[in-house]
Amino acid sequence: MHVLHDAPLAPLTTFRLGGPATRLVTAGTDAEVIDAVREADDSGTPLLIIGGGSNLVIGDKGFEGTALRIATRGVELRGTTLELAAGEVWSDAVARSVEAGLAGIECLAGIPGSAGATPIQNVGAYGQEVSATISEVIAYDRRAGETVTLGNEECAFSYRHSRFKADPERYVVLRVRFELEDAGGLSAPVKYAETARTLGVQPGDRVPLAEARETVLRLRAGKGMVLDAEDHDTWSAGSFFTNPILSEERFTAFRARVRERLGADVEPPAYPAGEGRTKTSAAWLIDKAGYSKGYGTGPARISTKHTLALTNRGEATTEDLLALAREVVAGVREAFGITLVNEPVMVGVGL
Repeated sequence: MHVLHDAPLAPLTTFRLGGPATRLVTAGTDAEVIDAVREADDSGTPLLIIGGGSNLVIGDKGFEGTALRIATRGVELRGTTLELAAGEVWSDAVARSVEAGLAGIECLAGIPGSAGATPIQNVGAYGQEVSATISEVIAYDRRAGETVTLGNEECAFSYRHSRFKADPERYVVLRVRFELEDAGGLSAPVKYAETARTLGVQPGDRVPLAEARETVLRLRAGKGMVLDAEDHDTWSAGSFFTNPILSEERFTAFRARVRERLGADVEPPAYPAGEGRTKTSAAWLIDKAGYSKGYGTGPARISTKHTLALTNRGEATTEDLLALAREVVAGVREAFGITLVNEPVMVGVGL
């Protein structure tokens, strides 16, 4: 276990923003993680868990308490079961699953961050979500003071949400088990229209695993969604806002606002979201409200490649980023009556 005091946190996040932590503990084993958590809990010290730092917005004042960086390592493959330590790099784990000929997470290639963060956010992209393949999550239950194993249903997964996100002060993810599919070197059925179109197949078709992964990586890179230290479009948290899910009544009202603002023949993006609900596109809303790619003149701007990513152009502060985010939220609300919700976790700040 490695301990630093008054430790900078910005270098541990993909935004490269935020002030220092009173204390930074780096834990390399599950036992060290549990010891650090227990020490903080027993002393009443605020605790911030950091994995890959790709989903964090930390305030400029930093964090008064213990920041625990989970740096555990471990990959175990048993048949079609893949077990990952929480600190494993997610994109590397996806590459390993493809090399092993196992399908189910290949379209989640290139997503930054750690394996332990994936069930918290129910990470998803290009037609796949980790909830479809996670069989169990091993976590430390801070309330019970013991390690527990939660099955898929117990995780209460939904769109970009889970039991862990709903109760962030209770669980610390230690390991994640995935049940993947041996489809003879082929991918899971391709669900996302853009992916299918790029691959030249129909939705529902399977393609070679490596081809699916490489295609997703190219698509993500074209949107600035693959980390590159030289590209400020990737100094972000990826998608900053979740796609709104609307009731039938709210979608009808939204559709009327769209036609009033953009023309009677304009239809907003609409995707079935179950139980009479419809999901629409946050990126579309942002663009149509007047915030196009590259919007902004300060050190925090919308990505030049994707309207859903807010970026640090190199000298931004967290407050610069939040000012831009608030401007976008207010503009979309005024234009379409929808309030966007941030996807990254806010530490010491809020919209």
